[in-house]
Amino acid sequence: MTQSPIRVLFVCHGNICRSTMAEFVLKDMVARRGLTEQFHIESAATSTEEIGNPVHPGTAVVLREHGIGGFEGKRARQLRRADYDAFDFIIGMDTANIRNMNWILGGDTDGKVLKLLEFAGTSRSVDDPWYTGDFETTYADVRDGCEGLLAYLGM
Repeated sequence: MTQSPIRVLFVCHGNICRSTMAEFVLKDMVARRGLTEQFHIESAATSTEEIGNPVHPGTAVVLREHGIGGFEGKRARQLRRADYDAFDFIIGMDTANIRNMNWILGGDTDGKVLKLLEFAGTSRSVDDPWYTGDFETTYADVRDGCEGLLAYLGM
Protein backbone atom coordinates (compact mmCIF):
# COMPACT_ATOMS: atom_id res chain seq x y z
CA MET A 1 0.00 0.00 0.00
CA THR A 2 1.45 3.36 -1.00
CA GLN A 3 1.33 6.20 1.43
CA SER A 4 0.15 9.52 0.01
CA PRO A 5 2.82 12.20 -0.06
CA ILE A 6 3.13 14.92 2.56
CA ARG A 7 1.73 18.01 0.84
CA VAL A 8 3.44 21.30 1.76
CA LEU A 9 2.47 24.74 0.47
CA PHE A 10 4.71 27.73 1.27
CA VAL A 11 3.10 31.17 1.12
CA CYS A 12 4.39 34.75 1.10
CA HIS A 13 3.13 38.06 -0.23
CA GLY A 14 4.14 37.81 -3.91
CA ASN A 15 5.42 34.22 -4.45
CA ILE A 16 8.61 35.38 -6.12
CA CYS A 17 11.03 35.57 -3.15
CA ARG A 18 10.51 33.80 0.18
CA SER A 19 7.87 31.15 -0.55
CA THR A 20 9.50 30.23 -3.85
CA MET A 21 12.86 29.98 -2.09
CA ALA A 22 11.31 27.71 0.54
CA GLU A 23 9.66 25.55 -2.12
CA PHE A 24 12.92 24.84 -3.90
CA VAL A 25 15.07 24.60 -0.77
CA LEU A 26 12.75 21.93 0.64
CA LYS A 27 12.57 20.14 -2.72
CA ASP A 28 16.39 20.06 -2.76
CA MET A 29 16.57 18.81 0.85
CA VAL A 30 14.12 15.97 0.28
CA ALA A 31 15.83 15.01 -2.99
CA ARG A 32 19.23 14.82 -1.24
CA ARG A 33 17.63 12.52 1.36
CA GLY A 34 16.01 10.33 -1.31
CA LEU A 35 12.54 11.36 -0.13
CA THR A 36 11.19 13.11 -3.24
CA GLU A 37 8.37 10.58 -3.70
CA GLN A 38 7.19 11.20 -0.13
CA PHE A 39 6.49 14.91 -0.73
CA HIS A 40 4.47 17.25 -2.89
CA ILE A 41 5.78 20.81 -2.47
CA GLU A 42 4.45 24.06 -3.96
CA SER A 43 4.31 27.77 -3.17
CA ALA A 44 1.78 30.58 -3.59
CA ALA A 45 1.09 34.27 -2.89
CA THR A 46 -1.45 36.06 -0.76
CA SER A 47 -1.53 38.99 -3.21
CA THR A 48 -2.18 39.22 -6.94
CA GLU A 49 0.71 41.63 -7.60
CA GLU A 50 3.19 39.14 -9.08
CA ILE A 51 0.87 36.46 -10.51
CA GLY A 52 2.47 34.86 -13.55
CA ASN A 53 5.88 36.40 -12.88
CA PRO A 54 9.07 34.34 -12.59
CA VAL A 55 11.26 33.94 -9.54
CA HIS A 56 12.87 37.20 -8.35
CA PRO A 57 16.44 37.52 -9.75
CA GLY A 58 17.85 37.77 -6.20
CA THR A 59 16.16 34.50 -5.24
CA ALA A 60 17.50 32.84 -8.40
CA VAL A 61 21.04 33.99 -7.61
CA VAL A 62 21.03 32.72 -4.03
CA LEU A 63 19.46 29.38 -5.00
CA ARG A 64 22.08 28.84 -7.71
CA GLU A 65 24.87 29.80 -5.28
CA HIS A 66 23.68 27.00 -3.04
CA GLY A 67 23.46 24.48 -5.88
CA ILE A 68 19.68 24.51 -6.09
CA GLY A 69 17.92 24.52 -9.45
CA GLY A 70 14.61 23.52 -10.95
CA PHE A 71 12.93 26.88 -10.34
CA GLU A 72 13.36 28.27 -13.85
CA GLY A 73 9.80 27.50 -14.96
CA LYS A 74 8.19 28.61 -11.69
CA ARG A 75 5.54 31.31 -12.03
CA ALA A 76 3.80 33.05 -9.14
CA ARG A 77 0.28 31.93 -8.34
CA GLN A 78 -2.24 33.06 -5.77
CA LEU A 79 -3.37 31.05 -2.77
CA ARG A 80 -6.88 29.63 -3.27
CA ARG A 81 -9.47 28.49 -0.75
CA ALA A 82 -9.27 24.99 -2.29
CA ASP A 83 -5.61 24.80 -1.25
CA TYR A 84 -6.73 24.26 2.34
CA ASP A 85 -8.04 20.79 1.56
CA ALA A 86 -5.24 20.03 -0.91
CA PHE A 87 -2.30 20.51 1.50
CA ASP A 88 -1.25 19.12 4.88
CA PHE A 89 0.93 22.11 5.82
CA ILE A 90 0.33 25.67 4.65
CA ILE A 91 3.34 27.64 5.80
CA GLY A 92 3.61 31.42 5.81
CA MET A 93 6.68 33.58 6.22
CA ASP A 94 5.40 36.35 8.49
CA THR A 95 2.46 37.45 10.61
CA ALA A 96 0.86 39.46 7.79
CA ASN A 97 1.03 36.38 5.54
CA ILE A 98 -0.67 34.28 8.22
CA ARG A 99 -3.47 36.83 8.65
CA ASN A 100 -4.04 37.03 4.87
CA MET A 101 -3.80 33.26 4.48
CA ASN A 102 -6.50 32.73 7.10
CA TRP A 103 -8.72 35.27 5.34
CA ILE A 104 -8.26 33.66 1.90
CA LEU A 105 -8.62 30.12 3.27
CA GLY A 106 -11.65 30.95 5.41
CA GLY A 107 -9.92 30.09 8.68
CA ASP A 108 -7.75 27.25 9.93
CA THR A 109 -9.97 24.69 11.63
CA ASP A 110 -7.42 21.87 11.22
CA GLY A 111 -4.32 23.77 12.38
CA LYS A 112 -2.56 23.55 9.02
CA VAL A 113 -1.51 27.22 8.83
CA LEU A 114 1.89 27.73 10.44
CA LYS A 115 4.77 30.20 10.34
CA LEU A 116 7.99 28.75 8.87
CA LEU A 117 10.39 29.74 11.62
CA GLU A 118 8.18 28.08 14.26
CA PHE A 119 9.83 24.87 12.98
CA ALA A 120 13.20 26.42 13.85
CA GLY A 121 12.05 27.18 17.40
CA THR A 122 11.32 30.90 17.04
CA SER A 123 8.28 33.08 16.47
CA ARG A 124 10.38 35.42 14.31
CA SER A 125 9.34 36.18 10.74
CA VAL A 126 11.40 35.55 7.61
CA ASP A 127 12.34 39.05 6.47
CA ASP A 128 11.20 39.93 2.95
CA PRO A 129 14.26 40.42 0.73
CA TRP A 130 12.09 42.46 -1.64
CA TYR A 131 12.51 45.19 0.98
CA THR A 132 15.78 44.22 2.71
CA GLY A 133 17.75 43.22 -0.39
CA ASP A 134 19.38 40.54 1.80
CA PHE A 135 18.60 37.29 0.03
CA GLU A 136 21.36 35.41 1.86
CA THR A 137 19.82 36.04 5.30
CA THR A 138 16.44 35.02 3.90
CA TYR A 139 18.05 31.84 2.57
CA ALA A 140 19.53 31.05 6.01
CA ASP A 141 16.12 31.51 7.67
CA VAL A 142 14.37 29.43 5.00
CA ARG A 143 16.99 26.68 5.31
CA ASP A 144 16.62 26.61 9.11
CA GLY A 145 12.82 26.49 8.86
CA CYS A 146 12.88 23.70 6.27
CA GLU A 147 15.38 21.67 8.31
CA GLY A 148 13.11 22.16 11.32
CA LEU A 149 10.08 21.00 9.32
CA LEU A 150 11.90 17.83 8.27
CA ALA A 151 12.97 17.21 11.88
CA TYR A 152 9.37 17.75 13.00
CA LEU A 153 8.31 15.12 10.44
CA GLY A 154 11.04 12.76 11.66
CA MET A 155 12.96 12.92 8.40
